[in-house]
Amino acid sequence: MATQARQEEGHLLALKMKARAEAAQIHVSETANIGKAFHYTVDLAKHRGGSTIAAPGLPASAEAHFRELCEPKGLTLLTGNLRSHMSHIHTGFTVADWGISETGTIVLDSSSEDIRIATTLCEIHVAALPRSRIRPDAYSLEGDLDPLMKQAPRFLAFISGASRTADIERVLTIGVHGPLEVHLLIMDDEDAS
Repeated sequence: MATQARQEEGHLLALKMKARAEAAQIHVSETANIGKAFHYTVDLAKHRGGSTIAAPGLPASAEAHFRELCEPKGLTLLTGNLRSHMSHIHTGFTVADWGISETGTIVLDSSSEDIRIATTLCEIHVAALPRSRIRPDAYSLEGDLDPLMKQAPRFLAFISGASRTADIERVLTIGVHGPLEVHLLIMDDEDAS
């Protein structure tokens, strides 16, 4: 009974997360697992004319699988030393640490420079989020974030849509300080291998 209640709560949080993220112009889809998320990202990058996908921080087996999907499509998978590829990143792929359903916000531990580069210097950012990592609101993250914040230095990114500014003559411009598009893939499981 408790398991069913948790599943129902998770489903409701995911629905609210989807609605709020879409309101912030994030493209939201659901996927079964990390492998399906890789397929989605490869297809998206190829369809949009990209030649590279930056995906730092993946386990070795997941990285190998992702690379196998990229090569036949003529895509290069970049996984490290992204500073030397900064001007060539088309699509960035990350596994999000948490989601905040109340605001549709993706939360990502971006302490790694490679993760910061992959998510801010790309045209498209794809974030895969395990359903079990969605929290109702920012206050619900306190227990998760407290131990992280005690390990300096830390950089946490709260992503609520594509980069946008209206600083230039009050005209809304998309993609000035980050990606033009953000895609959120809500996964059924946390298996990143």
